[in-house]
Formats: sequence, C-alpha cells, structure tokens
Amino acid sequence: MKRRLLILDQFNQLGGAQRCLLDLLPAFIDAGYTMHLAVPGDGPLADGARDRGAVVHQIPCGAYRSGQKSWIDAARFVVDLPRQAWRVASLASKHGIDLIYVNGPRLLPAAALGARGRPVLFHAHSVVTQEAAARLTRWALRSTNATVIAACRFVLGPLTGVLEPERSRVIYNGVAPVKCVRRRRRDNDPWRIGVIGRIAPEKGQLEFIQAARLILSPLVLPQRRCEFVVCGDALFSNPRYGRSVRAEAEGLPIEFTGWRDDIGDVLSALDLVVVPSRAVEATTRVILEAFSAGVPVVAFRSGGIPEIIDDGVTGVLSAPTARDLASKLLELFSNGGALLNCISARAQATFAARFTLDRYRSEVLDAVGRAL
Repeated sequence: MKRRLLILDQFNQLGGAQRCLLDLLPAFIDAGYTMHLAVPGDGPLADGARDRGAVVHQIPCGAYRSGQKSWIDAARFVVDLPRQAWRVASLASKHGIDLIYVNGPRLLPAAALGARGRPVLFHAHSVVTQEAAARLTRWALRSTNATVIAACRFVLGPLTGVLEPERSRVIYNGVAPVKCVRRRRRDNDPWRIGVIGRIAPEKGQLEFIQAARLILSPLVLPQRRCEFVVCGDALFSNPRYGRSVRAEAEGLPIEFTGWRDDIGDVLSALDLVVVPSRAVEATTRVILEAFSAGVPVVAFRSGGIPEIIDDGVTGVLSAPTARDLASKLLELFSNGGALLNCISARAQATFAARFTLDRYRSEVLDAVGRAL
C-alpha cells in the first residue's frame, strides 16, 4: 500500500530550502510515496512540485516581512494559525495522510495542531532567531514528539533540549553536480569574483561590496585586475536591502545580473565564489554547487559553514568582516591562483564523497521511513 505524505512549505518562491525539497520529490515518488504539497499559493515551487508528481494545495501563510517580525505580522499570524491548523487537519483526513513533513518553521505550529496523532517530521534548514517563534517551534516539536532532520549541527543545536536523541539527525544537503567549464584565467585577465543567491542582510552582499571597495583602492590593486558580480534577487526578502547594496556599489566595476537559474553558466564565468553569510546561516547550497563545479569558495566563518568547508583545504574561511574578506582575497590573488587550483581539486573530491544528491536522498528517505 502506498504511503501518503503531506508536505508543508511557508513560501511559494525558490529559496534554498525549497530547492532542496524539489530535489527530494523524485526520490519520494520512486520510493512509492504519494505526495501532497500545501503552499501559500501558485509560484515556482508549486509549478516545480506538480512537474515532479505532487498534488498541490493552498494554505494561508503570510505574507510576513523578512527578518524581525512586526506587531502586524504577529496579529496576522494569530489570525492565520487556526485557519492553517484546520487546513492541515482537513487535508490529512481527506487524503489519508500517513506523515506530515514540514519544510520550514512557520507552519510547524499548524502541523502540531492539525496532525491529530499523525507523525510529524520537521526539516530544519535554518535557525529560528526570533524568541517568540523559537518558543512556538519548541512547543510544536515537544507536543508532537516530532522527528527532526537538521541541515547541520549548528541548526540542530538550539533544538536538542526538546528532542529525544533518537528522533533527530543531521543530514547535510546534497545537490546534483553542476555542469560547468571552469574559467581559465590568463595572466593579464581580471579576476572575476561573484556572490550568488538571495539578496538579503543575512547573505552578506553589503559586506561583499565593501570588501570589493577595499580591494579596488588604487593603493591596493589596479582596478583593471578585478571584476565583481552580484547574482541574485530579493525574492521573499525586503527589497530595501538590495537598494542599499546597489547604492554602496555605485562607481565600482560590479555587475548585477539579477536572478539566474543557469547556475552552471554563472559559475563558468567566475574565478572565485564568495559566501559572506552572517552568523545565522546554515550550509548554503551554493557552496556545494561550487564544490561540484570546481570553482573555489571563500566564505565567512559563521553558522554551519565551517562544518562543510575545511579551511585552506576545500575552501578558505574568513572572519565575518569586509576587511578580513578583502585580505583573504588579496592573499589568494598574490600567488597567481596556484592555491585556488589545489583547493578546487580537493573540493570536487569532497563533493563526490559527502554531498551528492543520491546520498542526500537516501538519508532523507531513511529518516522518513523511520518516522512513520
């Protein structure tokens, strides 16, 4: 008999957690699961899920502003929560759901209220930073005796006090290998350095621009030697931050590409990827994609990033400041890129050993099976 999953996601756009979910859906189908996905409305996530065999439903969720929530957000959540819980309970009953799979914290309280004794699995892709939301998350996990998959130890840490050890595990993300012809830089070519992803304060594009300004100082390095790329868009984040990033970049040789889905072409045009994420970051997908493509990574030593980058071996870790980031980049440029070539080869080997999509799917399927 086929098992039925009800998957809940708080967004209809494609951030990292949603891309991970789309990567998992074919594996669920192959394993014999019937999938129902509830999301706030139509969009890229719903379209991608339908294409992969899921039945898509709507659930009221937001919109809420990104980051710290206002009293208006709190009031909206109070109104939304009973409607969400009723929707979860209704879908679960109507479709004979065997397990509720929650792909983000915002719908976890609704899952707890609507589960009606069904098992709940929470896939934690990030740390919940606002205390009221964190308390709700912990209550929901305790009340359902939920199983938790965490993207890294950093994400799991704040939840361990409310979880039974056997009901939680760390499963690092996996991605399909990116097809990429690595850029071959000649001696007189400029270095091309890029940051890729959602433009938001926690992703650090402002620090990236500030580091670029330090590097491009006439006292440091002639401008013709470096070009910088910001690839991404605000998506469900506040667009005000993106405007600040563009204002800071005024007058610098920095290209803004907007959102790009052709990650292979983006990486093929870069010598180096920078991941200047702040302390709340887990293990961003772009690091694994760059590993697979053989493009070296320099990242802030923050959140869960040190769990997947071995400093000086598979990448380079910087203190989370623009000044230290600029210093690390200049040091890497100084020897003509010899160290970057070594890092690139070791990163590709690490990807093959630890971060493949097949490994990721297998471990998540095992966790789902144990939760049922």
